[in-house]
Amino acid sequence: MKPHDSAHLHVTGQSEFVDDRPASQNEVFVTVVFSRIAKGRIKKLDVSPVKTDPDFIAFYTAADLHSNRWGTIFQDQPVLAEGTVEFAGEPIALLVTRDRRSGERLRKKIILQIEPLPAIRSVREAIAARSFIGSAREIKRNFDENVFAQAPECIAGHLVIEGADHFYLESQAALAYPIEDGQIEIHSSSQHPTEVQHVVAHALGLPDSAVTTVVKRMGGGFGGKESQAAPIATFAALAAHKLNRPARLILTKDDDMIMTGKRNPFEIDYRVAFDREGRILGLDAKLHSDGGAYADLSTSIMERAMLHSDNAYFIPHMRVQGQVCRTNYHPHTAFRGFGGPKGVAMIERIIEEIAHRLGIDALDIRRKNLYSDQGGRNVTHYGQVVENNQLSICLERAAEASNYERRRQEIQASNQRAIENGENTLRGLSMTLVKFGISFTTRFLNQGNAFVICHRDGTFQVSTGATEMGQGVNARIAQLLAEEFSLPRDQFRMMPTRTDKNANTSPTAASSGTDLNGAAALLAARKLKYRLSEFASKLLELPESRYPSNTAGLGTEAEILISAAPNYTDPNEKPESFGVVFEKGMVYLKRDPQKQIHFASLVNQAYLSRISLSDYAHYRIPGIEFNKLTGQGRAFLYFTQGAAVSEVRIDRLTGEAKVERVDVWMDLGRPIHEGLDLGQVSGAFVQGMGWVTTEKLFYSKDGLLLSHSPSTYKIPNIQDTPRTFNLNLVPNDENYANVRGTKAVGEPPLLLALSVWTAIQDALKQLPRYRDHYPRISIPATQERILRTVDPDAFKQIEGSAFNEFVV
Repeated sequence: MKPHDSAHLHVTGQSEFVDDRPASQNEVFVTVVFSRIAKGRIKKLDVSPVKTDPDFIAFYTAADLHSNRWGTIFQDQPVLAEGTVEFAGEPIALLVTRDRRSGERLRKKIILQIEPLPAIRSVREAIAARSFIGSAREIKRNFDENVFAQAPECIAGHLVIEGADHFYLESQAALAYPIEDGQIEIHSSSQHPTEVQHVVAHALGLPDSAVTTVVKRMGGGFGGKESQAAPIATFAALAAHKLNRPARLILTKDDDMIMTGKRNPFEIDYRVAFDREGRILGLDAKLHSDGGAYADLSTSIMERAMLHSDNAYFIPHMRVQGQVCRTNYHPHTAFRGFGGPKGVAMIERIIEEIAHRLGIDALDIRRKNLYSDQGGRNVTHYGQVVENNQLSICLERAAEASNYERRRQEIQASNQRAIENGENTLRGLSMTLVKFGISFTTRFLNQGNAFVICHRDGTFQVSTGATEMGQGVNARIAQLLAEEFSLPRDQFRMMPTRTDKNANTSPTAASSGTDLNGAAALLAARKLKYRLSEFASKLLELPESRYPSNTAGLGTEAEILISAAPNYTDPNEKPESFGVVFEKGMVYLKRDPQKQIHFASLVNQAYLSRISLSDYAHYRIPGIEFNKLTGQGRAFLYFTQGAAVSEVRIDRLTGEAKVERVDVWMDLGRPIHEGLDLGQVSGAFVQGMGWVTTEKLFYSKDGLLLSHSPSTYKIPNIQDTPRTFNLNLVPNDENYANVRGTKAVGEPPLLLALSVWTAIQDALKQLPRYRDHYPRISIPATQERILRTVDPDAFKQIEGSAFNEFVV
């Protein structure tokens, strides 16, 4: 398999990102003026101190916009704050200067006075004030209070899951070019070019057709550029439109982190009923999320958290309720896994707590509660059948390959010696699973389109609505087409995503980029292949002297006529071959393999016969029938599944946790590109490790993010990766739901990093103080939090201190 299609460009520094585009003549730079307090009334905004500066060009506020409202689900957010601000980092005005240095210099001179107003700064405060976004949701199955009243065992608990920053290497970026007749072309670092197009057009009072968005690649996205790239592009477009000059806006890492939303913090209350063998009888959960000041995608994120609250386990009686809270933080947004990690974190902790209560190994509790094809235990709480169930296979392979049972005995003996001898090191071991639903839960987003061009030399240009953010979606789509025509992958060039070639696209999100766009590209290619196959079946019956290359110019031979290609809708449906074989760059009749023609020659002969060498296709995922009002139906096309076993080592003196070993087994169907898939598994897992261990956000009392740089926000580095890291794929040729039997990989492996979090708690529960209750620790389980859990009494003397505010 060839590597990522941009690998050679990345390592040589030739990859072009938005800010790598050369400066244009007369280009200007846009700097954002934003609030530095959580909530307040704008009393004064005075730009006069900078207007006489030779580097000053313009200054824009909400009054300069045609429309000042945007939002992916609810249009509740101002593009630029007007009158009041609702979060620290909220954009208020745009300063346009000659270059970026002058923008930063002059921004400091602008007089901005904001009168502070009472702010809501926690989920609990929002609940008390009934400050909500959207209505409460409920999904349930056979829920009965008697289950809890009559159950042999019950546990109730509270789980706090804090936010995390996307920390993409390329900050939010946009470059807008005014072109003739009032049009705007925007180069944006965005996962959703169509939303950029529409938000810009609406804000500037232009028709959608006057705005073209171009996305060549992103330096990372992870969901943070699904919705929040749109206002950034709008800021650059406003300046370009007003001044009729190219406008560039590139946020610094500090400004980006301060202004943009994070992974939604959650607070979850749960109670679970179970028998004394560890079988779950009922679950009642209430999920509250911090949506921030505006809706963004938080209601959909909550929905996915609710849908994933079962994870890998059948729960006969279940109710999950969800409510998004409105607070005065940056509007939180999509992040790899969306809401899935929150629901999965809850149920995986519950499994660990049940095991601790009963004195049974958590692996056995998981075995007893797994979804199964036996006894009707294969239907989720929202009514979808778990098809192609690989959960037990993933669990058993991970347990066997990791030597789970032997290591469990060794770790228990090691921890017992450590406690008896006063040693500092404790070890923990835990397995968690994932059953991640693939597709958007909003039905109309499950569509994609593609345009495939075959040139006369046999090379292709392929345009889809997918955006490349490093995940390899372009390489996968090119690989699909290369296999379809039996050609080298380098004959397929994936083009930058443009809204004037692929319109009304869905975001590259929900792990569905290849599912949607790869299927659409394959459908388009198959129409082209159908025509070439029929043409070849007739051409190869002729002597070469009668080929179009020898006769078309003279008009001495009748053209080879072919029929119209069918409009294929199923990417797994093989097109009519007409007895023609495409193999290793050659084309021949199956009944006469000796008579062959090079693919490029065939294409040229087809062109000379006036046969179309390009085609378009639209793909819609079938069978998605989830009713959001009832909370029932088929929410997903299929499930990507997996298991991970993690071992950690904790230092009781410092609270430091080291991940010693991780064994991952993933079901990815039949991978299109195994190397890229394994890269996604490892990257997602390590990113998830950061979320559950080191990545803590710190805010000032005014609601301003303080940890807005690599020096204060700790993403995993090379020293944090597992000392032993075993990645394995479960062979699975039985997935018929998706294109070519593959399964999506972008998000699901991140959730397996929860095994590191549960392994930390597994180590801590060995302490004598946790013999009778589970050592509940929030996410992230930072070094400070671990130390507090090891010896909470030692911290009582500093309770209420300024230090404590940052540590808890």
